[in-house]
Amino acid sequence: MRPAEVSLASPRPRLAWRAALGWIAADLAVGLAAALGQAPWGLWPLTVLALAAMLWRVSQAPSARAALLRALVISTGHFALALFWITQPFLVEAEIYGWMSPFALVLTAAGGGLFWAIPSWAAYRLGWNMPSRLAAVALAILVSDWLRGWIFTGFPWALTGHVWIDTPAGQLAAWFGAMGLSALTLAAALLVALGVTGGRPWHGLANAAMLIAAAWFAGLARLNQPLPADRPEIIRLVQPNADQTLKWSPEWAPVFYQRLTGLSALPLKPEMGIAFPDAVVWPETAVPFLLEDAEPVLADIALSSGATTITGIQRSEGAAWFNSLVEFTGDARIGPVYDKFHLVPFGEYIPWGDALARFGITAFAAQHGHGYTSGPGPQVLTLGGLPPFQPMICYEAIFERHLIRAERPAWILQITNDAWFGTWSGPYQHLAQARLRAIQSGLPVLRAANTGISAAIDAQGRVRATLPLNEAGVIDARLPGALPPTLWWRWGDAPMLGLMAAALAALAFGRRRKTLT
Repeated sequence: MRPAEVSLASPRPRLAWRAALGWIAADLAVGLAAALGQAPWGLWPLTVLALAAMLWRVSQAPSARAALLRALVISTGHFALALFWITQPFLVEAEIYGWMSPFALVLTAAGGGLFWAIPSWAAYRLGWNMPSRLAAVALAILVSDWLRGWIFTGFPWALTGHVWIDTPAGQLAAWFGAMGLSALTLAAALLVALGVTGGRPWHGLANAAMLIAAAWFAGLARLNQPLPADRPEIIRLVQPNADQTLKWSPEWAPVFYQRLTGLSALPLKPEMGIAFPDAVVWPETAVPFLLEDAEPVLADIALSSGATTITGIQRSEGAAWFNSLVEFTGDARIGPVYDKFHLVPFGEYIPWGDALARFGITAFAAQHGHGYTSGPGPQVLTLGGLPPFQPMICYEAIFERHLIRAERPAWILQITNDAWFGTWSGPYQHLAQARLRAIQSGLPVLRAANTGISAAIDAQGRVRATLPLNEAGVIDARLPGALPPTLWWRWGDAPMLGLMAAALAALAFGRRRKTLT
């Protein structure tokens, strides 16, 4: 053998493979650490440090292809942990859908990973030295957070900025929305990475700490502002704790329905000053019958609550089926109906559903037909003498773009069935997003969930009352007052998109100037 040749049996290739596997494991660990800032863990310092490590790893890659691969591994680890709850819906009927669970996790994690990896590849090519690459990659991840709210109908879950929702810094969303929170996370991570790159890690940490402290104190200042007085209306949120595996069984469905009516009939506490609430709210798809079959039970529902009952229900129009919210009035009539319009892909509808149904592929969350049909869009309702509100059914509340800004309601009502999300992280993350909608809009949010977490949330996103997971009970809450329209409510994401575009233009100009010189 000539000296230049290396045998495949020699230890050198094995050492190279071991080193590569070691780096892959390290990158996965970075991604997992980045996810620990999300609810329910709330370890946002780990997210900032892990994202700083990601920026550094991607930016010092030897090529754009290597940058893409490093970003893909890190982000796959991040989304695998942050979105692990995605396995739970497939285990409700495990004998039918359980085999899909690991595939759903792998595809969701890898799909989310592409939203970081592809922009990182482009950002690497945009930068001309280490600092510019760090800035470009941070900006690319920020842009990808925004794009995730739109591409393929959108899925703005586990954004980098969501780690701040439970902290005073989360109040920045009142001015700059979810993108402002993501910008805070990535700017702090960038400062740390720049410090490490420049050989002054403690300087980078100090700069990041000062940025976070400034956001923290700004948030505290907003939280210290007085809230408007509560409204006189009392809303009862009912949490029946209907196990999803039993919810539709002939033996258990009547039990859960009786639990709904029994909880609705509980007397108010004497300090409330009245005998009955002004309205009772039941969760998404709470009842075991269709709207067109509700006539025989209207008197029973009206008698149980003594007030307007707002409930999630399924209904049909010919061959079309809808996931709806409806008012059952206190005098036993059917009031206005709202149909969910942003449906969960593959859960509530299947693209080309009629064709795929021939092969046995249907939306597993829908109880009838091949899946649900979309409603006309966001609405503001006025029911039972209540102040006008915007209804949002489950998944719709994760989309800030669905908040109606042209016709300002007095509050937001979310009904949901988070039993699909399991008990580990999904319900906590869903609740956090409802809190974020309150911060952004300056409107209170009332939330009725089947198995939890039901909550009354004030206009600054603080939880006033809550029911934990897997407990049946009620929340009797005076409707919190609304704040004046926030900056985000007036302008939306336009200011942040303008800043992002300006930063991108500055990087492009810098690269062009470097190329010319």
